[in-house]
Amino acid sequence: MVGLFSGLHVIISAALITLVLMHSGRDAGLGGMGFTPASQGGTHIVERNLTRLTYIVAIAFFANTILLYHLLK
Repeated sequence: MVGLFSGLHVIISAALITLVLMHSGRDAGLGGMGFTPASQGGTHIVERNLTRLTYIVAIAFFANTILLYHLLK
């Protein structure tokens, strides 16, 4: 059981690192590529979806960390 969640932790952490590196300042990264129209807030739809996905993966990373802590305790 610990091995399964440890492997999952490695995959989630690699995904989180990749998603964070895909973010960058305004007018750069996926949000600044220009292939999607800007929304009312000024950010692109792609950048908003990337942010949402990053939040979801970060929450999964946090939950998996807590689960591993309790399994290894």
